Amino acid sequence: MAANASPFYELYRRSSVGRTLMDTLDELIGERRIEPQLAMKILSHFDRSITEVLQDKVKARMTFKGHLDTYRFCDEVWTFLIKDVTFKMDNTSVHADKVKIVSCGTKKD
Repeated sequence: MAANASPFYELYRRSSVGRTLMDTLDELIGERRIEPQLAMKILSHFDRSITEVLQDKVKARMTFKGHLDTYRFCDEVWTFLIKDVTFKMDNTSVHADKVKIVSCGTKKD
């Protein structure tokens, strides 16, 4: 692993809160209010924090059923494309035409 590489995945940067954070950091850099190095450090902290919070605080369980369209395993990351999916949690069901699930193993130091 490179000296500056984060031990956490950047996966959650594509979430709505991650995209909003990146847009805000880009704006601050564009206005010369922060340096790009600070923005990278903030994103690294975001990667760590969101991973730890989701791992420690989220206890909900959900099941889903659908038709597996495509799957692949590359660089220790599984990607599943599922069609006609029904998610069930507690007494609630949600249907989606297509879902992409990305699964990454935990990184070890």
